[in-house]
Amino acid sequence: MTRVFSGIKPTGHLTLGNYLGAMRRWATVDQHRAEALFCVVDLHALTVDHDPARVRRVSRQAATLLLATGIDPGLCTVFVQSHVDEHARLSYLLECVATDGEMRRMVQYREKAARERDRGGSVRLSLLTYPVLMAADILAHRTDEVPVGDDQRQHVELARDIAARFNQRYGHTFVVPRATHPEVAARVMNLQEPSSKMGKSDDSGPGIVYLLDEPDVVRRKIGRAVTDSGQDVRHDREERPGVTNLLEILAACTGGDPEALAGTYSSYGALKKDTADAVVEVLRPVRDRHRELCADPSYVEGVLRDGAARARAVARPTVDAAYRAIGLLPPVPEPALNAAR
Repeated sequence: MTRVFSGIKPTGHLTLGNYLGAMRRWATVDQHRAEALFCVVDLHALTVDHDPARVRRVSRQAATLLLATGIDPGLCTVFVQSHVDEHARLSYLLECVATDGEMRRMVQYREKAARERDRGGSVRLSLLTYPVLMAADILAHRTDEVPVGDDQRQHVELARDIAARFNQRYGHTFVVPRATHPEVAARVMNLQEPSSKMGKSDDSGPGIVYLLDEPDVVRRKIGRAVTDSGQDVRHDREERPGVTNLLEILAACTGGDPEALAGTYSSYGALKKDTADAVVEVLRPVRDRHRELCADPSYVEGVLRDGAARARAVARPTVDAAYRAIGLLPPVPEPALNAAR
């Protein structure tokens, strides 16, 4: 069976973009058609300055929201990255295969490093090398497919290159993964800056709809969304980025076609109202289920405990094989160690 792996980074509260671009597909498609693993990649949240208590809190919220969106631990594996040591074990080996030039060509590194320097801060080494950890996340589980948005395609290509290079140098060890990309609303844009992705880092952003926003907050944010000069409602990413973003959100929520929907509106106001109503309805069951799960924390803890055990069972043979292939001595068995004493 095809194996699928994807992860959510707990650097902020999850957004409508995370849901429409990835999480809903994981719940409705991927977990039913494949052997799926979904991970809260908490180690990735340490690449920038962070509050440890907040990372723990947001990690738990992210895991709970994965379940609230319909991901079923009876059908797939849900776990936290730091609970499975094989991710970190494999990451160093892959750093010994990747190159400095590959890391510095990563678009996300260049953009994030520039922002850190502009703020007068220092850039952590982990920000440069975290794409290798992402490759380890993928390759440890012999992943066939990685469902990602446009901004992560380069990282999956890196994982492919590293896997192929390792296999060529040290013998076939890893499956070479491929990226898959949903056709509609793969990249929801910021309501105030429609040229930028709806990211989750800015907790107070008026252009960001969070999965746990109350309905009146959702309506207010969408009602204040930036549109475009002119009056016609047209699906055109270049000339009408704000309106196009609203049309694509509405289409993703209702199952419609954004270009066809454009022809049914003569004003921005009507489009905003219908988009807000559609988003509220799409998020309602997620919020309700999240509330139920928060009332039963032992259930979420059990899911993560069992998921980590299953993930370790999947990853350990591959990582152990990589250690042997690259030339490392196997650990001395415990009985032999005792006998030597």
